Amino acid sequence: MRWIHAAGRGLLVLVVVLTGYVASGARAGDGPAGGRGPLTLATAGDLTGYLGPLLQGWNRTHPGERVTLVELPDAADETHAQMVTDLRGGERGRFDVLNIDVNWTWEFAAAGWIRPLPRERFPLGAFLPPVVDTATYDGRLYAVPYVTNAGLLLYRKDVLAKEGVPPPRTWAELERAARTISPKYGLDGYAGQFLPYEGLTVNAAEAVYSAGGTILGDEGERVTVDSAAAREGIGFLVRGVREGWIPKAALTYKEEESKQAFQDGRLLFLRNWPYAYVVASAPGSPVAGRVGAVPLPGPDGPGTSVLGGSNLAVTTPARHPDSAARLIAYRTGESVQRQVLTRGALPPVRADLYDDPELVRRSPYLPTLRESVLSAAPRPKSPRYDQVSLAVQAVLHDALTGHATPAQTVRRLARELAAISHR
Repeated sequence: MRWIHAAGRGLLVLVVVLTGYVASGARAGDGPAGGRGPLTLATAGDLTGYLGPLLQGWNRTHPGERVTLVELPDAADETHAQMVTDLRGGERGRFDVLNIDVNWTWEFAAAGWIRPLPRERFPLGAFLPPVVDTATYDGRLYAVPYVTNAGLLLYRKDVLAKEGVPPPRTWAELERAARTISPKYGLDGYAGQFLPYEGLTVNAAEAVYSAGGTILGDEGERVTVDSAAAREGIGFLVRGVREGWIPKAALTYKEEESKQAFQDGRLLFLRNWPYAYVVASAPGSPVAGRVGAVPLPGPDGPGTSVLGGSNLAVTTPARHPDSAARLIAYRTGESVQRQVLTRGALPPVRADLYDDPELVRRSPYLPTLRESVLSAAPRPKSPRYDQVSLAVQAVLHDALTGHATPAQTVRRLARELAAISHR
């Protein structure tokens, strides 16, 4: 199982297919009273193989609720398409519990495809607080956080040490180091994920949020992007490309391409998910032992990351409510969440694991990631999130390629998002 990127592709997706579940309990002939029965769990991208042993542990202790593993495609857009096709099938759908990208929660909830869940059945108080917001829509809990993620600023600590410069906490410090220090070492300055895809939406939202702005309000009903803060955030990115401390090559980067550029020793700074830190720091990496990580900078201090990760949700036609809830509670318990990190290399949602000395020793980025998650925010909530993201990508790409000023960009984006919200 691989790291869940906030962008769509590369997302770990997991689906629990339960053979039955309705809100009022088991229907006649559907299995034991109380909504219990066998389950089928489908997942995409279990590249580390951690999920099988976890399910074996569940099956040993829940023989009447055995889970069978099924895989969906690795690509997030294909998985999303298969889920939506199944969900639109109504009562005949195969999928009953879904592990969905955090930004699918609002779409699925608004469409009536997933059920509200009782908060008291899950250990929400043990989670990092911001992650719970990704699982709510219209004031109700529609999913349970399973894995989280937040962007970090990776940097070459050997280079900054030689220059006697601390890692940047503000945009001005990042810009100055990217512009003046990078050329001395034959490096490009700063990169994120600026190809027109979900990663660009994430990078743009982080810039706007870090400047104190927002993109949408009221669950997508109100457009808020036409603001001085949004112009400042987008202006930071546009200025970087125009002045060259963000290389033009970064306009072709997704997560993997940007990670590779940093790992190959071509970048001083990189915005990416924690998996990039792990890979770049691993034995055999050209920059192993020379990588640091701090929270993303903002105009006046640490900025705001966008939350990534996935949530577990129960579909409307599912027939075994108790088994569904019990499995979700199991997967979000302390022992399983620990294995999510140690065996699956995925950031857990439980707060106490980020302070565990043994885990911090194995994964030294955890305190930084915790700080980033605690100050992070969800992507713009909207039942039409896929359309919102496409609009952000197209408009921001025009700005980064020099075809629009930041002011023109936010005005155009406001118009396009207003049109989407009124469809």
